Amino acid sequence: MKENISIGVFDSGFGGLEILREITKELPQYNYIYLGDTARVPYGNRFQEEVYNFTEQAVDFLFKRDCHLIIVACNTVSSEALRKIQQKYLPENYPEKRVLGVVIPVAEAAIETKNNRIGVIATQGTVNSSVFERELKKLNPKIKLFQRACPLLVAAIEDGKQDSKETRMLLENYLNPLLEKKVDVLILGCTHYGLLEKQIKEIVGDKVKIISEGKIVAEKLKDYLKRHPQIDNVLSKNSEIEFLTTDLTDKFKTLGTVFFGKPFDPKKIFL
Repeated sequence: MKENISIGVFDSGFGGLEILREITKELPQYNYIYLGDTARVPYGNRFQEEVYNFTEQAVDFLFKRDCHLIIVACNTVSSEALRKIQQKYLPENYPEKRVLGVVIPVAEAAIETKNNRIGVIATQGTVNSSVFERELKKLNPKIKLFQRACPLLVAAIEDGKQDSKETRMLLENYLNPLLEKKVDVLILGCTHYGLLEKQIKEIVGDKVKIISEGKIVAEKLKDYLKRHPQIDNVLSKNSEIEFLTTDLTDKFKTLGTVFFGKPFDPKKIFL
C-alpha cells in the first residue's frame, strides 16, 4: 500500500479551485492534488475530441501521481469527455479507480423545483452539449429547461471585474430572459460563476433557488465516500494539498487565490 493516496481535482483553469475550496471545507482530512491546465485554457471553444484528449492526459497524469479518485471540476469536460473516460478509458486502464464530474450532482440538487422550470447559465460549449437537459430529464421528464450561454462572464471574472457595473449589466442581460420564463431554480453551470453568486442573488431574488456547484459537489463527494468505504479506506488522510498547473504565471497565483480563498504555492508540470 502506498503511503500518499490522494483525491485529484482537475480543471482547465482556475474555476476548479472554487470547487476544491468547498471540498476541503467539507472534507479537510484527505490529501488532494489540484491540476489546472492553464496552458490550454479555455476548453469551452475547442472541439470535443480535443477536450477528450486533454482530459485523458490529465487523468493519466493524476493517476500516476497516486490519485485514486478524480473530481473533474469543469463543466466542459464533464459534458464532453467524462462519459467516454468512465465507460472506455477507466475499464481498459484503471478499472479500480474512479472519475466523477460536476453535472450529475448539480442535476440531482436542481430537480427540487416547485414549477419544474429550471434555468442554466453556462459557457457556449456546455449549452451546446445539452448535458444538463439530458441529466435533468433522466431524473424528471417533466422538467422544462431554459439555457443561456454567457460568453463574456469568464473573461470578466478573470480580469478581476466580478464586482463592476459592467459585469452587473452583463448578468442582468443574461438573467432577465430566464426570469421571464418563470424559472424557480437557477444552475450556475460554470465553476467560475460561484464568484458571482451574490450579484446573481440580488438580480433573481429570493424566489429563485441558486445551485452553485462548489457546495453541491462537496456535499455529494462526502456522501459518495460514505457509500463507498472501499475507496475511502484507501485514501490518505494527512490534510495535504498540492497545486499543479501547466502554465505557472503571476495570474494563476493571484487569481487562484481569489478562487481558493487563500494563498497557495503552485508548481508547473507538463502534460
